[in-house]
Amino acid sequence: MPRTRRPLPTRRPRALTALVALPALLMAAGCGYGSKAVDNDGPKTVGGKKVDGLDEVKLGYFPNVTHATPLVGLRSGGQIPRELGGTKVRTQVFNAGPSAIEALNAKAVDMTWVGPSPSINGYVQSGGKNLRIVGGATSGGASLVVNPRKIRSLSDLRGKKIATPQLGNTQDVALLHYLKSKGIEVSPETGKGDTSVLRQDNKEIPTTFRQGGIDGAWVPEPTAAKLVDAGARTLLDEKKLWKGGKFVTTNLVVRQDFLKEHPAVVEAVLRGSVKTNAWIRSHPGAAKKHINAALRRDAGKPLPDAVLDAAFRQIEVTDDPLAATLRGQAGHAVSAGLLKKPDLKGIYDLAPLNRVLRSEGRPTVSDAGLGRK
Repeated sequence: MPRTRRPLPTRRPRALTALVALPALLMAAGCGYGSKAVDNDGPKTVGGKKVDGLDEVKLGYFPNVTHATPLVGLRSGGQIPRELGGTKVRTQVFNAGPSAIEALNAKAVDMTWVGPSPSINGYVQSGGKNLRIVGGATSGGASLVVNPRKIRSLSDLRGKKIATPQLGNTQDVALLHYLKSKGIEVSPETGKGDTSVLRQDNKEIPTTFRQGGIDGAWVPEPTAAKLVDAGARTLLDEKKLWKGGKFVTTNLVVRQDFLKEHPAVVEAVLRGSVKTNAWIRSHPGAAKKHINAALRRDAGKPLPDAVLDAAFRQIEVTDDPLAATLRGQAGHAVSAGLLKKPDLKGIYDLAPLNRVLRSEGRPTVSDAGLGRK
């Protein structure tokens, strides 16, 4: 996997420097892009003509229920490989967003499903030159869950230890912003302050919770449901913080050079994603079985039925990337001290998605004024 990186500018906010440096530290530790970024299940193809004449497209995603679209759509014979015909799909599995963006920058993947905060940070760090958001995937599915014996209300967070999946990931930003809004000061770089923020891999957080090493966690599904199954309770469903209960949790991003060189491949992936989301909405029971089979493969074991049911209820698959809420999340990163006020104009290119939606007889979606310049 490529390990070369461009020199970083010498002047940047300290918090941003930390966000860029963390993936480098993970790589130096021999973990690749994140704790486990591995090709799984071999290349997928259904045969036929290659799209754009391309032999292979490299797609990234996480083993989270909030990544239901790729977990279902990339299965053998799934809608995404079907739309790509003879172009093989090679997959990479990540555990947090900053690692996925690092891999995208290094061209280890061409497209990846990832959260909004790493997308924003990656776009800003590159001066708007590395990625575009081309589609939605999931809304919701993130919560603050706590040990009810140690934290009884939101006013009890001061002095406690709360976990998030990774410095600068979407849930990390949400927690830091929430604490700041309540007058609880935390260093965005170190996680130290009136409340301690521990950055830890999603798969490790339930064990740390059971051992008493944390008092709670702001995490995506299914980690939140796993913690509830281990005795935690949901203190705050993030949906309650957003108008209408909708906010982007997962979107689909592409390298700008790949979009320019292989627009038909990008559109094929989007077409497969739109068809997958429609199938998930129409077949929730079967979709959960496919998700659990993918989690068995990618995370080592499936979820208990009760945990999967609880996690699946918390998410909503969506083709709409909910661009207005991404603008809001950028504001949260600014308030948390993770980002200077960013220029996000051009972060979206929804033209391919809207072509697909029109061809499927579906309403088009808005980029909230953040489309290509």
